[in-house]
Amino acid sequence: MSEFTDYLRDVFSQFGVISIRRMFGGHGIYFDDCMFGLVADDTLYLKVDEYNQHFFAELELQAFEYEKSNGRVMAMSYRMAPESIYEDQEEAAAWASHSWEAARRAKNKKVLAKKKAKKKLAKKKLNTGLVSKKQVSKKQAGKKKAAATKVSKKKVSKQIKKKTGKKRDA
Repeated sequence: MSEFTDYLRDVFSQFGVISIRRMFGGHGIYFDDCMFGLVADDTLYLKVDEYNQHFFAELELQAFEYEKSNGRVMAMSYRMAPESIYEDQEEAAAWASHSWEAARRAKNKKVLAKKKAKKKLAKKKLNTGLVSKKQVSKKQAGKKKAAATKVSKKKVSKQIKKKTGKKRDA
């Protein structure tokens, strides 16, 4: 770690305990396993999306860009943090919160996209004959059975608790 990244722990102390991980010659700034900031050349950039980008645009804060090996410049969804956060921990917490929320939204979008892709692939396999309806229905039945077993265990625990006043050991 660098002095700058260590200093960021103090800057964001009112926001919460952050973790810092090395990545691609810089560092990722994480809270609750979501990367809401990045550090490149001792410059802090915060995550932006459609809901918080206006805060950065109002202050004309530059986007994080890097050059690919083919010479093409790529802009990422991170913008430079305002200088004022280094002097005011409450303001730093507010900016971190907005960026962390953007990171959570991006993570949720990725999870949903993965689920959609998985369903689409299963449908494609079914339509192309790579898997039979019987195999698909067996898989669905297994999931339903597992869910039913979970529900029945809860019911048994509740019944035992009613009769004995104690919880059943899991």
